[in-house]
Amino acid sequence: MSRMPILKWLRRNLVVIAGLATLAYLILPNAVVMVFSFNKPNGRFNYSWTRFSTDAWQDPCGVADMCGSLSLSLQIALWATIGATVLGTMIAFALVRYRFRARGAINSLIFLPMAMPEVVMAASLLTLFLNMGARLGFWTILIAHIMFCLSFVVTAVKARVMSMDPRLEEAARDLYAGPVQTFWRVTLPIASPGIAAGALLAFALSFDDFIITNFNAGSTVTFPMFVWGSAQRGTPVQINVIGTAMFIIAVVVVAAGQVIATRRKNSAKA
Repeated sequence: MSRMPILKWLRRNLVVIAGLATLAYLILPNAVVMVFSFNKPNGRFNYSWTRFSTDAWQDPCGVADMCGSLSLSLQIALWATIGATVLGTMIAFALVRYRFRARGAINSLIFLPMAMPEVVMAASLLTLFLNMGARLGFWTILIAHIMFCLSFVVTAVKARVMSMDPRLEEAARDLYAGPVQTFWRVTLPIASPGIAAGALLAFALSFDDFIITNFNAGSTVTFPMFVWGSAQRGTPVQINVIGTAMFIIAVVVVAAGQVIATRRKNSAKA
């Protein structure tokens, strides 16, 4: 008889338990990285706990060329985000708001980079760059990242644009707002959550990418490539420090976005 209340409780809270277990599974690797960022390893590899130390946090650029590769990855991710967000937003509006020939085919082609393996896209872009005689480096990585991130931005913005109420824009035009004023005052603010989500996703994908970058980088070394190369010789604690810092920044940005969205909903209800 004592099992019945337990079974009922499990049935009522099964979804919550599964969600918490999944969240713990996702956060566990980040927690390990955070813990080992305070480790003081004896040898080259930071795989076993030795003793607590803050030396790596006091000197995050203590490893040669690491901060240079990090700066390069941040620059590429920033410009790739800007390029993919601008192009993706325009494509999303065009696919939702306009009817034109080959619209269905373009709509399907947009999802190809998301569906195909990254190695296929990386090899194809490398072949294209070599046939064009392009020098592999910063610009080839940037072009490849924009092409890779574009589909994700289009998907995020398109979902937001499709859910927009057209009567709001009609009301703005009824109040004698021009097309440009309607776009800046009504359309863009409503679509901004989708655009922001696409931009954040593009930045994360660009900063984290290894496969496409490795094919089209030449002698240029980004932060993921530096981490992969360092793992062959040793694992500096500073890598864990950078990973922990990026994780904390991402959590803060997401939390800030949730707070802003909640305040907007509360102000709209009021």
